[in-house]
Amino acid sequence: MLIYMTMLSELTTAQVGGPATDYVRATSEADIIETIQRADSTGTPLLVIGGGSNMLVSDQGFDGIVLHIASNGVDALPIPSCGGANVRVQAGTNWDEFVQTSIENSWVGPAALSGIPGTVGATPVQNVGAYGVEVKEFIASVRTYDRETGRQKTFANADLKFGYRDSILKRTMTNGSPRYVVLTVDFQFELGELSSPIRYAELARQLGVEPGDRVDSALVREKVLELRASKGMVLNPEDRDTYSTGSFFTNPIVPLSALDKLPEDAPRFPVTKPGGLFGRGEEDPEHVKLSAAWLIQHAGFDKGFGLEGESVQIAGGRASLSTKHTLAITNRSGASAEDIFAIARAVRAGVKDAFGIELEPEPVVVNARI
Repeated sequence: MLIYMTMLSELTTAQVGGPATDYVRATSEADIIETIQRADSTGTPLLVIGGGSNMLVSDQGFDGIVLHIASNGVDALPIPSCGGANVRVQAGTNWDEFVQTSIENSWVGPAALSGIPGTVGATPVQNVGAYGVEVKEFIASVRTYDRETGRQKTFANADLKFGYRDSILKRTMTNGSPRYVVLTVDFQFELGELSSPIRYAELARQLGVEPGDRVDSALVREKVLELRASKGMVLNPEDRDTYSTGSFFTNPIVPLSALDKLPEDAPRFPVTKPGGLFGRGEEDPEHVKLSAAWLIQHAGFDKGFGLEGESVQIAGGRASLSTKHTLAITNRSGASAEDIFAIARAVRAGVKDAFGIELEPEPVVVNARI
């Protein structure tokens, strides 16, 4: 366990954020719990960070303890009665490395979630998803430290109340400080060389198959990494479009009546209600999901907004929408957190003015409001 002062910009993929008064890098579960107890016993604010890929901290930084969870490891558990594989993963384990491990072991499911930065412990908090797959589909349980009771608490899949980029773990978080700190995540997988059914049309086209088909999981990973890289969504030190938090806004879920304010060609997708383990849930007949990227672009914000012209007055050219994808706000060079927030506010206000829809930020925002 290492304790010292650091800058939050050194711990986040957007590379913004002020100083951390007390920084702890905890490499074991015992160190994680010890740090939490030290903070709570003294009334010291606590910020928990993993890979830093879904967090933006203000330029003022964080006056308290920053707990960097860096525990690592994957352990086999007894095989469930239904067969397949059952594994327990430490919260600080790199997510993309775990996806690669899953493919090497013929664990079906995570291949479409390749290339997503961050740690395993963060995935249930956000119910991480991409290309038609969400992590809730193969999470069996999550073991946490409950700061309110001072005891460990294990959540079964259903108890996590997963939603679209949401869970009870996220809903009980305040300013980056969670009530429940994830210690380990248990996954349950089917076994096989082929992927789960391909649900996302863009990925199906890339693979040369029809939606619903199964293909080799390793090939799914290869194509997903290509797609994500083409959108600046795979970390690359030489590509400034990857200095971001990924998708900045979630795709809004709105009542069907909201479609009255949109053109007929505006993309829309069905919304599924929560389902059980390995389940997708039933379709919600009263709501529809819209494309945040489409709304942003058709509200007048093109790729690269923030680099030139009117946008120079917003962020001084230090930050912009990605030049590859309108959903990411990127640090072009030397951006401050406020530069990122300014572009987010401009985009959010523009979409609301154009379509009456208010976009919701996906990353955790600490000590600031958008």
